[in-house]
Amino acid sequence: MSDITERSRTEGPDTTKEPSQGAHKAARRGGGDPATRGRTTIADGVVEKIAGLAARDVVGVHAMGSGLSRTFGAVRDRVPGGGTRSVTRGVKAEVGEVQTALDLEIVVDYGVAIADVARVVRENVIAAVERMTGLEVVEVNIAVSDVKLPEEEDEELESRIR
Repeated sequence: MSDITERSRTEGPDTTKEPSQGAHKAARRGGGDPATRGRTTIADGVVEKIAGLAARDVVGVHAMGSGLSRTFGAVRDRVPGGGTRSVTRGVKAEVGEVQTALDLEIVVDYGVAIADVARVVRENVIAAVERMTGLEVVEVNIAVSDVKLPEEEDEELESRIR
C-alpha cells in the first residue's frame, strides 16, 4: 500500500481539497464581500426625520421650530399631502459620506432645566441617527427659541381661521 492510500484509510477523506469547479465559479461571482459592492447615500431629509422624532421623544421638549415656522407648519399640516414637513420642522442636517451635523430649534416647557433637556436631546438624537444610519454625528447644535408657559394655549390656527 502506498502512503496516500494508508493516510486516507486512517484519516478519512481529504477535506482540504479545492472546491468543485461549480462551487468555485459561484464563489467568484460578484467580486467579493457584498458589503463592499456599491455605495449607500442617505438624504438630508432622512437624517432630519430621525433627529426630529428623537428630539420630540424627550420630556420637556414642547415643540420644534420657531413660532413662525410652527405657524406655517400648522397651515401646511392641514393641507392634504402637506403634513410630511412637520416631522422635520426645526431640524436642519448636513450629511456627508460618513458624517453628519445637525441644527435643532426647540421650544421647551416652562420649569424644566434647559441645559438638562438639551443634553438629553443631544444624546437621544446622536444615538438614533448613528444607530439607524451608521453616520458619525459630529455635532448637534440646539437653539432654544421659546418657552411654553403653562397658561399659554397651543398655537392652533383653527380658531383663528374660523
